[in-house]
Order: sequence, then C-alpha cells, then structure tokens
Amino acid sequence: MENKLNNFIQNNSPDGGFLQSEYWRKFQEAAGKKTYNLSETGESGELVVRANIITHTLPIVGDYFYIPRGPVIAQSAKLKAQSHSVKLKNFLDELAKLAKDNNAGWIRIEPVDEKSLEIFRNSFKINGNKFKISKAPVDIQPGETLVMDTSRSEEEILAGMKQKTRYNIRLAEKRGVEVSVNSDQKSVINRFLELIKITAERDKIKSHPENYYRKMFETVPPEILKLYVAEFEGKIIAANLVLFFGKTATYMHGASDNVHRDVMAPYLLQWQAILDAKKAGCERYDLGGVKTHNIERITHNKNSWLGVTRFKAGFSPGIKPIQFPGCYDIVLNSWKYNLYRILRKIKKVI
Repeated sequence: MENKLNNFIQNNSPDGGFLQSEYWRKFQEAAGKKTYNLSETGESGELVVRANIITHTLPIVGDYFYIPRGPVIAQSAKLKAQSHSVKLKNFLDELAKLAKDNNAGWIRIEPVDEKSLEIFRNSFKINGNKFKISKAPVDIQPGETLVMDTSRSEEEILAGMKQKTRYNIRLAEKRGVEVSVNSDQKSVINRFLELIKITAERDKIKSHPENYYRKMFETVPPEILKLYVAEFEGKIIAANLVLFFGKTATYMHGASDNVHRDVMAPYLLQWQAILDAKKAGCERYDLGGVKTHNIERITHNKNSWLGVTRFKAGFSPGIKPIQFPGCYDIVLNSWKYNLYRILRKIKKVI
C-alpha cells in the first residue's frame, strides 16, 4: 500500500512530490502540526486524488488548512476530467467538511500546474460554486524549481554545466575539500545548525528554528534524508540537506561558513549529491527554488534570488524551470479570511 501511494504521488508530481509523502506529514506532526489525509479512488480502486493536509495557526484568525504541492490529481483524471468530476466533487466536499469541522477559516491549496487549478475551479462550480477560490496573498513554496536530468552519463552532465561551475567543482577538489554523508552524529548535526544560523545572518534571511531540523532528522529515515558535509582543514565549512524519494533527489537546505569561501565547497557538495542520485537510480535532481522572471532586474541588495538562481543554473543552464501556479485559498469563512488579509497587510503574517 505504501509503495502504491508513493508511486501515485511521484508519477503525478512534477517535482517528485515529497511534500505530499507520508514522511513529510509525519515530520510535520513531530514538529507540532496537526495533520490529516484525504483521498478518493476510482471504480477499480485506483487513486484519483490525494492530499496530505497541514493545519497552520495564526494569531487572532485561528487555523487554516495548507496542502503543500497538492492536492495531487491522477494524470488520467486530468485527461478525463468530466468522467472524474463526481470523484473530484466528493473529494472537495469531504475536504471542505473536514476543514469546517475543525474550524479552519480557509483551505490553501497549491496546484502543481494550471490544469489542476482549472479542475479545482470547475469542480467547485459543479458543486454549486459555494466557496470562493482566491489567489493567496503569499506563495509558500517557490514558484519555480530547477530540475536537472540525472539519467545522462556523468560526462554528459559535466559537459552541460557552465564552464565556471565545472571549474569551481575541480577547484574544491584540488584545494582538498572532502565531502561525506553524515546525518547520525550529534556533533555534525549541531555544526549544521550553527552553519544555518551563520548563513541566515549573512544573507539576511529567516531560517527555521533548530527544533524544526532536529525533528526532521528524528522522523525522516536516513536513507531518505541525507546530510552532506564539506570539510576543509579538519573543519566542516558547508553542508546540504538532500532528500531521496523515488526517482527524484531534492536539494532542501544549504548552509556555509563565512570563512574559506574561496575553496568553493558548495559546488562540490552539489556535485557529490548529483553523483549519488545517479547511483541511487534517480532520474531527476531538483536543485530547488529559483527565480528567472525579470532576474536581471533583481539586485543583491534587494533580493537574494539573483545569486541563488545563478548558482543553481550553473549546473544545468539549458533547462527551463518548472513553473507552478502558486497558492490559492478556498474561502470557507469570509469574515476570518478578510480579517486575515487586513492583518497580513499590517503585520505580514502568513
């Protein structure tokens, strides 16, 4: 049953679908979130639609439901949306009932493509259009991700990189940077958490609290979640968290020290993870969020996306990013939702 569910998620998610996996749901529970899951099957017992749901709690307005990169709809349902309309209607009825029973003011969905978004909108019309679907004021997951093909040979992957990226990988090797996978030693995890803080401070970004990462290490199996560390002169100077789920490996989080940045450790970290993804039978390596729209207008002072995007694009410059529609809110309680929109403008709550 677990393999069937994982296959369904992976086959119907352009980014591999880890955020809709049971691994991610159980981690969210361990991190203190209340979660649910819903699914609807066809006449032959095949999955038509599936969603893992995470409850988020905000000040004053209370709870809302969040479905990361979902609900996941079977490709067959997209191709034959009319014949599956009853199943989708049943699913959305159950989803709305679950949310209302738990006093959630709205449901934040994250369709994986425009076709999925269209299906949700049409399904609610079939349901009498009882609920309003609005573009959310904020997107939670990146709107674009860069996914490279790892089914190619090592030589082909290297040849497809930007010359500077290849040079920096070789430079790190020449300088003596050593990369290993180590996610079970307390001292290594502690060092990773130190690097997360250093990186957040340097790049002026908000990181997750320490407990978030500790719970991730505790709940996600080590064969799925791998911590790559780069050592130079006997000290860990950079680290990456990479997820291996089915045919996709996903770069989740990275961190580096302020010293020895000239040895280019992050390049070698990514390269080793790409090689390991190939060895594990992964066909895709997801480098994570990028921003290519009007990227040249973004400055380092205003936004960190420029440097991040250029770094990641160096590994696969000819690949067009996967683009997602973003978050949409199914409004169940107009009073709560309107208050939330007002508060967000004032306090920037999400």
